Amino acid sequence: MNKSLIALATVSLAGAASAQSSVTVFGVIDAMVSSYSNRSEDPRGLTPAVTVRRTALGHSGYNTSRLGFRGTEDLGGGLAASFWLETPITNDDGQTGISTFARRSTVSLSGPFGEVRLGRDFAPLYWNDTMFDPFGANGVGASVVFTANGAFNTFNPPAPPAVAGIPSVSGNSYARASNSVGYFLPPNLGGFYGQVMYAFHERDKFDPGTATPTALNNSRTGRYVGGRIGYANGALDFALAYGSSTIGDDFYAGTTTAVKTINLGGSYDFGVLKLFGEYSKASKEVDYQVRPLMAAADIDLKGYVFGVTVPVGPGLIRLGYSQVKYDFNLPFSLLDDPKANKVAIGYVHNFSKRTALYATVARLRNKNGAALTVGGPALINNATFTPQTSTGYDVGIRHAF
Repeated sequence: MNKSLIALATVSLAGAASAQSSVTVFGVIDAMVSSYSNRSEDPRGLTPAVTVRRTALGHSGYNTSRLGFRGTEDLGGGLAASFWLETPITNDDGQTGISTFARRSTVSLSGPFGEVRLGRDFAPLYWNDTMFDPFGANGVGASVVFTANGAFNTFNPPAPPAVAGIPSVSGNSYARASNSVGYFLPPNLGGFYGQVMYAFHERDKFDPGTATPTALNNSRTGRYVGGRIGYANGALDFALAYGSSTIGDDFYAGTTTAVKTINLGGSYDFGVLKLFGEYSKASKEVDYQVRPLMAAADIDLKGYVFGVTVPVGPGLIRLGYSQVKYDFNLPFSLLDDPKANKVAIGYVHNFSKRTALYATVARLRNKNGAALTVGGPALINNATFTPQTSTGYDVGIRHAF
């Protein structure tokens, strides 16, 4: 009996293996030593400034550490079925490994019509942030556009981790969206590319509506819709993306809070250097079923990125400047709008296509109450102290397989 079961299992596994066209294991291990120095000051000059410092062994300073499995089965007639499972790795402490596929977990069907993809995937807006930033949204050099928009899109209230030490996948849809259905254009359109995405909020709907529980954010929060269209030909690449993320709702008050974001980015490779640029505008809006006299004003977040990379032998010099500004749209306010800017410079030395050493230094300056950092500890921000500067560096090694 046992021998028969073993034989049957062997035949089943062999059949599954032969039906699968390809399976690939891939990953990146990126480790770095990082230092952060975040300073807050008393604008009245009555109290000495407070600086919070931290030095740490971290990860993902150049490329995000990850482990992935992907595979494709040829179905004939130009059709293919694929899967992609990718987990983030915290290789500095080993806390996060194959415990969550929070980076990507999708199954898809592709053909001459394009690709339909289901699961957790990168949101359209994120691609412009990472493709048109010389630091690729990683480490202390990542633009303040990416940092500020990530915080701006956090659900109300922020979702706690499902498991201690493992990042939550249900508190933000800016970079990645869960429960999504996506469509990608086929790659043979003369350089044009694009995608659309819809992510379900997976909330319960009650009939009659008065049976809906009174808890906040239980009716519409989590819904996402977005898209991206671009063109790449030779040295030129540019794309326009849009996304709308529902970050909060109150059923009985008749309100829904959404962040609507648009960004436009591009790059041009001259050979001796490559230029990058991006503009982003996000609006946090409260939609009222019955608009009150004292309705909350929309909050806008505008920002831009400029950058350049210069190849030097086996190495690459990276330079970036980014800025964001918040607008609370208060008609009678005498206060200046909060804003922040960041300058970053880095160098990558490629020993091979898979192994590289890198170093990055960045300095961020906050003004008028903005409280962004390059990483590390939070700035002191209270009635006495106002966030001022954040400085940091990464020195690390990246190996891909």
